[in-house]
Amino acid sequence: MGKVIANMSMSLDGFIAGPQDEVDRVFRWYFSGTPSITVSTGDHDLVMNKEGAAVVEAAQQSAGVLVTGRHTFDVANAWGGRHPMNVPIVVLTHRVPQEWVKPGSPFTFVTDGIESAIEKAQKLAGDKIVAVGTASTAQQCLQAGLLDEIRVDLVPVLLGEGIPFFRGVEADLEVVEVQSTHDVTHITYRVVK
Repeated sequence: MGKVIANMSMSLDGFIAGPQDEVDRVFRWYFSGTPSITVSTGDHDLVMNKEGAAVVEAAQQSAGVLVTGRHTFDVANAWGGRHPMNVPIVVLTHRVPQEWVKPGSPFTFVTDGIESAIEKAQKLAGDKIVAVGTASTAQQCLQAGLLDEIRVDLVPVLLGEGIPFFRGVEADLEVVEVQSTHDVTHITYRVVK
């Protein structure tokens, strides 16, 4: 079974998005770089530096499934039916959107808690990584002891307010790897269990 990893871009003051879910400033590193390299992610192209491109490509190749929350699913308009990572998506929700429950849908909806969501995700992912893609879901995984690693793409910006990556949870972490450019610092932490 693959690891369960939360990976998000985050401002220096700990926010993954602004107060209205805006992510333009924390995702800025996806669209910068000299010399620039184009990385294709589903229907999107990202122009970034060589180091950032390597991080994104490695994440895409290692991910087997994405676990997300219903709020992000709704804000993203279900990614038009296909997430840029082009992997199956497990959506943790209290209300299943019936319009997406159909043959060929990349979405699996789970209403019975984070443990069940991760269990379903691990079956879908096989030996690949279960990527946890929202703050609330990452927090629930951490509280339940399900998270193996946290990867932070630390962006040199202060948002002042917004949606925090972690709130109300405690954990001991160990730094595993650090890579840095002038646009972003990628830090991988192992969750000490």
